[in-house]
Amino acid sequence: MATVKQIQFRLKGAKKTLTRATKEVVATKARVKKLEAQLKKAKAAEAKAKKKKPAAKKKPVAKKKPVARKKKVVKKKKAAKKK
Repeated sequence: MATVKQIQFRLKGAKKTLTRATKEVVATKARVKKLEAQLKKAKAAEAKAKKKKPAAKKKPVAKKKPVARKKKVVKKKKAAKKK
């Protein structure tokens, strides 16, 4: 059978372990809450972005470059001969 001092020692160790575990649980719960809040915000932002997706803009039709037209060739009239 264990002595009183041994039991007290084990009890202290168990209490320390329990305290450490409790702190870890509290810290983990806080972290989970924080991450859930971030997830909620991210989902809301994503849904908002999806909703506001602008309609596809039509590309402006490229203006056609003016084609250089060929000038009409005007035939020169022969000068009338002098008599």
